[in-house]
Amino acid sequence: MEPITTTFSNFSDALVGLVFSSVNLFGVDLYLIVIWLFAGMVFFTLRLGFINVRGFKLGFNVLRGKYYNPDAPGELTPFQALATALSGTVGIGNIAGVAIAISLGGPGAAFWMVVIGFFAMSLKCAEVTLAVKYRIVRPDGRVCGGPMWYLSQGFAEKGFPKLGRILGTLYAVCALGAFIQFLQVNQSYSQISTVLGGENAPDFALAYGIGIAILAALVLVGDLKSVAKVTSKLTPLMCLLYLGCAFIILVVNADQLLGALGHIISDAFSMEAGIGGIIGTFVAGMRRAVYSTEAGIGSASIAHAVVKTDYPGSEGLVAILEPFIDTFIVCTATALIIVSTGVWDQGYSDIAMTSAAFATVSDWFPVLLAICVCIFAFSTILAVGYYGQQICDYLFDGKAFYRKAYLVIFCGMLPLGTIVELSAIVNIIDSLFFLLSIPNLIGLLFLSGIVVSEIKRFRASVE
Repeated sequence: MEPITTTFSNFSDALVGLVFSSVNLFGVDLYLIVIWLFAGMVFFTLRLGFINVRGFKLGFNVLRGKYYNPDAPGELTPFQALATALSGTVGIGNIAGVAIAISLGGPGAAFWMVVIGFFAMSLKCAEVTLAVKYRIVRPDGRVCGGPMWYLSQGFAEKGFPKLGRILGTLYAVCALGAFIQFLQVNQSYSQISTVLGGENAPDFALAYGIGIAILAALVLVGDLKSVAKVTSKLTPLMCLLYLGCAFIILVVNADQLLGALGHIISDAFSMEAGIGGIIGTFVAGMRRAVYSTEAGIGSASIAHAVVKTDYPGSEGLVAILEPFIDTFIVCTATALIIVSTGVWDQGYSDIAMTSAAFATVSDWFPVLLAICVCIFAFSTILAVGYYGQQICDYLFDGKAFYRKAYLVIFCGMLPLGTIVELSAIVNIIDSLFFLLSIPNLIGLLFLSGIVVSEIKRFRASVE
């Protein structure tokens, strides 16, 4: 296993150096790509007139089927599309990701994750609106959409077809690597092995990885409706189970709750380490928040693109709810249990920190976390596995052979998540995910006028 670990470490170091170029501000390395993404979030919040606030109620009404047309083009209901997209975003990033952010930047990092989640709602609305606008319908009836399509077709519509093809292909090629789900397997195995006492059992690790791969393949070998059928049941279940456990922990630690909330907020603006300390906390929160919400990355728009609707703006408004559930609710719950139980400064990192918080209630409570983590991880793997097949659909003009080949590679690589070093995994995934934001956000900014017009068109249709 040593050569594999060394190779991953070397590759991750090189990739981080390429993607995370930085400027030193008050003694803190501020990543240029972090500024790039946050600027995009703020831009669309202003460009769409705080649609993350104004459009929230309308988006919820669309989700519950108030304006649903079963005869509209598409394959999924708004709920199924949102559930599939949430399966890709509500996952290990909400459990281990929050813990990693706090271990790197302190409790204040959780505050900045929520702030970023607020602005992410507008950016998510923009990319989903464009994904539905520029989706295509294959001869066999399958609907395909996502950043690669709105980059290629949107730019072509504006008279820049070559640039659109370059950006769309760049996005697709990077996505094939970014979508390999090492982290989901790694962190779910970490929690399972802790509960079962299999930390030093390589055979068990490999068996777990293979088991996850087989289960994922059995679902992904079907069509989108097969994936949606599973995710539409798993997503509500996993959220309710996890939030129910979090509620019990917070009740047990009710006397610490207000103090924990105050600590998170005060630490976000603490001047103890100067301005550099605040910036460092913000950067830690931003890096994890992007991985958690995927706003600006564009991946979740692939699931939203297949919704049954005549108005792209309608699904854009539904997408506003995605970062709200993902960050405001699930990530906040994780942060509060970590800080209120006091485990955040006891030397833990990643999912071990969350597990330690669960253990403060009972020795068997981490078992519930293990169940939650497995459901989170599996649902994310399903959603992202579908995204990868859509990427192949774009690159290879809908040829089924390449989708099947990708599925074999995608599932075949999952077991590696149990045997490689976590830091290398996090760095690779973070780097590739952030790299996707470059072509995606260029396209979003260039096509922002279309986003505005499509949202206005939908609002006019229901007023």
